[in-house]
Amino acid sequence: MQKMIVVKGRLTGPQSVELAEPVPQAVAEVEVLIRAAEEGNGQRESVAAFLARIPPGTRNKEDIDRQIREERDSWGDR
Repeated sequence: MQKMIVVKGRLTGPQSVELAEPVPQAVAEVEVLIRAAEEGNGQRESVAAFLARIPPGTRNKEDIDRQIREERDSWGDR
């Protein structure tokens, strides 16, 4: 059975790949599949920054509490 190890890297030339981390074990031969990363600068936005960007909701506390109460009531005696 073949073992697969996923390591991110960067194509640095037509026949060169630079790995972002060391491979945990020595291997004699490998097969390289190239899948382009998502467009962008390679940096991911933090969850806090994402949440700060989205507009506030339109629901009020009473509406949310009512929906939670109705959902819990539908559970019965579980």
